[in-house]
Amino acid sequence: MAGQFVLSDYTSELMGCAIYDKLEDGTFSGQIPDCVGVLAFGTTLRACEAELRSTLEDWIVVGVTLGHRLPVIAGIDLNKGPVREPVDAV
Repeated sequence: MAGQFVLSDYTSELMGCAIYDKLEDGTFSGQIPDCVGVLAFGTTLRACEAELRSTLEDWIVVGVTLGHRLPVIAGIDLNKGPVREPVDAV
């Protein structure tokens, strides 16, 4: 992890935790256990993965916007508030 792109690193780490299943009809489902509600389906594993990534990205944006508690992974904690420095700091 480079640390330069925190959201990209965060998304990649969570995608590494994804669980995929092949369904009876030959399609795929995917989920990320630590991210409640992040679930996707696709006709191929690649399509399912792409849909899961998109769903995860939306889930992160909504969570940050609404102040939901997000999982901490690989030392990346998006729950921290902004750090404010005094205006008169030298």
